[in-house]
Amino acid sequence: MRFRAHDLGRVRLHRPAPLVLAALGAALIAGCLSTASAEPEQGRKRVRDLGVVIGQYQPGPLNAITDVGGVKVGHRTLTLGEGKLKPGEGPVRTGVTVIVPRDDVWHQKVPAGAFVLNGTGEMTGLAWVAESGFLEYPIALTNTLNVPRVANGVMSWMIRQYPEIGITDDTLTPVVAECDDSRLNDSQGRHVSEQDVMAALDGASSGPVQEGTVGAGTGMVSYGFKGGIGTSSRKLSEKEGGYTVGILVNANHGRRPELVVNGVPVGKLYDSPMQMSEARIPGQSEGSIIIVVATDAPLDGRQLTRLAKRAALGLARTGSTARHGSGDFILAFSTANVIPHYPKEPTFPMTHLADTHLNPLINATVEATEEAILNALTMATTVVGRDDHRAEAIDLSRLTSLLPATPPRDIDVNP
Repeated sequence: MRFRAHDLGRVRLHRPAPLVLAALGAALIAGCLSTASAEPEQGRKRVRDLGVVIGQYQPGPLNAITDVGGVKVGHRTLTLGEGKLKPGEGPVRTGVTVIVPRDDVWHQKVPAGAFVLNGTGEMTGLAWVAESGFLEYPIALTNTLNVPRVANGVMSWMIRQYPEIGITDDTLTPVVAECDDSRLNDSQGRHVSEQDVMAALDGASSGPVQEGTVGAGTGMVSYGFKGGIGTSSRKLSEKEGGYTVGILVNANHGRRPELVVNGVPVGKLYDSPMQMSEARIPGQSEGSIIIVVATDAPLDGRQLTRLAKRAALGLARTGSTARHGSGDFILAFSTANVIPHYPKEPTFPMTHLADTHLNPLINATVEATEEAILNALTMATTVVGRDDHRAEAIDLSRLTSLLPATPPRDIDVNP
């Protein structure tokens, strides 16, 4: 049984004054969350550790997007203050999450494709991904009003890595995807700085991925529960190519009655009808979700766009209908081939998987997307944000009591 360790370094004080530091005390400075802002992660579990097995394929060793070789993930979490909203000051419940497809992706670009299921949101840079068929920089996730500052951070980090950008080298248009965390966060404050983005990129690693209330997921709410970052992976059999598919999501979508867990309408069963009707607030934000698909299968941009579309089916399995006000953006990339920055020759080789062999990857993408979203819910912790708005984490005991003892899709098709 796996538990995610409490991240003692995830709280960052955003440009605090000395008096504020003194008032908060040494415990908060060390990284311990105030009980008023979030509960500890101890006791939270991933959905598979609750006995819920999603789909037919086995996960990779980490059951994370980092099971795809070379992929790294980094977070920067900002949590500060409590009580009444003071626009521009706090409370702060936000952050940034970055995904690095491979080291030196600028010179060794990865094939990429994207799909917009519903466009009430933004993922910058998609026009160039669609035109070129590749990705050449890290992906950043954050909140809506912070997109320009986060883009600046990515550009500053890239220029530090490659000083000739915009001089003798090409320019760049960063890929930054957003979800709205203003229910819990002082969104107008745009508290994620360029330095935060660069720190997340510098600290990105290929190991286990922190999930739930972390990074860009700090202020997110999904299906009426605390949401945030979730990840999962699938490993195909050697007969099917032995490829890995990894998913990372920032879940900020859906309403409570819609939630489905492994085929069970948990959202409808979780609360009484009265509680559900009270939860439906007129004009309530319908949220968004960002899904990033990584694979080591040798796919080109067209095929990766097809894979990105299938991730939407994994989203649908959790109950989403991509409501009018929801922003649902999906980006997929492959690490199997290298597209050179400035090819010395007019041609370069690429290995290409036949379309007739795509089905196992399609199935794996759907399954891993579904599980990543559920991991975001089960790993998230309760957060109290601005104006004492409270986002409750899903109760794991209540969740498991609503599910059958034997998961309906607990079938292993791998030899």
